[in-house]
Amino acid sequence: MTDHGYEILSLDDLDRVPYRGSGEVLRPLRKRLGFRPFGVNVWTADAAGDKLIPPHEEDSGHEELYVVVRGTARFTVADETFDAPAGTLVHVKSGTFRVATAAEPATSILVAGGKEGEAFAPGGWEDVHVAFALLEAGNAAAGRAIMQEAATPDEYLWGKHYNLACYEAMAGETEAAFEELRAAIELNRDEVLKWLPHDTDLDPLRGDPRFEELAP
Repeated sequence: MTDHGYEILSLDDLDRVPYRGSGEVLRPLRKRLGFRPFGVNVWTADAAGDKLIPPHEEDSGHEELYVVVRGTARFTVADETFDAPAGTLVHVKSGTFRVATAAEPATSILVAGGKEGEAFAPGGWEDVHVAFALLEAGNAAAGRAIMQEAATPDEYLWGKHYNLACYEAMAGETEAAFEELRAAIELNRDEVLKWLPHDTDLDPLRGDPRFEELAP
């Protein structure tokens, strides 16, 4: 409930946003609360072995705190693999490899993060998760609107256009996909070209001469 400047809710009150058949489910806490001091969300896996935290190193400069709130997660951080039951806190700094899967069913992790010395600004990735879930559910228009309206810091604006290109490609809107892809390349060609060769979302565009012109 919300009253007098505070809110009380349960993890089960949060929306479930499945991500593209991976078993990984976003529970968008930050957006639910309108919380802006730092990034905070919940990830859930229904079955043992399902992904909770994708493999990454947070090259954005953000450090993260992972709190296992239900079940047991199996982490690999740097070169160490360990099981983390409910109540475990795992602090990982930027540039350090991390990945986590569920070691038992119904495992949930709360993740909080930010960049030291900088005011937090949402990057829009939560909107991407929600939008693609809507696309898979058959509501392409609603997903597109979420992505288009998402607030994005100027330094990540190229990423917004790139993600929209992926979305439009998967939605079968080829002309719109190329328009967004051109905008992304104009803003940050080097970053876009890191993703183009292996991004399967853009497979519907491959073979089109326009794609070859953009990514020689």
